[in-house]
Amino acid sequence: MRTQTKEIQDNLTPKCAHDILVQGNKRFVENLKAQRNLKDQVFETSKGQYPFAVILSCIDSRVPAELVFDQGIGDIFSVRVAGNIVNEDILGSMEYACKVAGSKILVVMGHTKCGAVTAACKNVKLGNITPLLEKISPAVNSIRKDDTELTDEQIEDVSFENVNVSIDRIRKESPILAEMEKNGEIEIVGASYDVNTGLVEFH
Repeated sequence: MRTQTKEIQDNLTPKCAHDILVQGNKRFVENLKAQRNLKDQVFETSKGQYPFAVILSCIDSRVPAELVFDQGIGDIFSVRVAGNIVNEDILGSMEYACKVAGSKILVVMGHTKCGAVTAACKNVKLGNITPLLEKISPAVNSIRKDDTELTDEQIEDVSFENVNVSIDRIRKESPILAEMEKNGEIEIVGASYDVNTGLVEFH
């Protein structure tokens, strides 16, 4: 498996980048890891990096983006925060990845059985976790129909909707990324990872 170079990155379309992630996840699910020399990749990327994707995902230990998509060193930017929420620093990181460093696809990836989403659904209040969970509340409110406790199925619906909320915020709060998407320079897409199967489904 080749290390990402500027030439490879320049010749990739957003669709190609999307396909690479789909194929990588297929290998992961089938336990067929691509052959790559990580030590060589350390050396080859020491003078520069040309990742083809930036992936915003949860900090959940079961969902490491590089492994889930079977990617190596220098292939993707991995942005991780509980509940795959968006804030100013994350937006800046993604703008850097796409506008400055040349990534061709931006993925917001949620997952099943998300602790942050569950905590938001249960209205948990605890230190700095409280303002973080408030960023998930729009998704909770879109699924919650009354004051009754959400079912497990509804909590999964919140996880799915939370990805859409984050994507909406990216488009609204980052004119840079919104313009790049409009011009066809990047794809912005949502995805959900199933902790039971290892499968990523793109929205």
